[in-house]
Amino acid sequence: MMVKHIVFWKLREDCDKDAATREIAGKLEALVGVVPGLTKAEVRRAYTGDYDTVLYSELESREAAEAYQTHPAHLEAKKTVHGYAVGRAACDFEV
Repeated sequence: MMVKHIVFWKLREDCDKDAATREIAGKLEALVGVVPGLTKAEVRRAYTGDYDTVLYSELESREAAEAYQTHPAHLEAKKTVHGYAVGRAACDFEV
């Protein structure tokens, strides 16, 4: 079963949130084709709700989703996210 992985981030108030979202998108969207099993990644600026930026991604399986979390390229991309994020919510589900 495919896994859909969705993450919401609240960004620091002192940053340019549009620019930060573009930078985060550049890092996370580039992981498609690099991280095995990651088939889709989209990062966008949210315009409703309590969060500023959202990641929507698709992975081939639960095993791929677990491996994604510890993949070196993902860990490197997370450094950029952590430079901006002050809050996070996430959810995975299978389809």
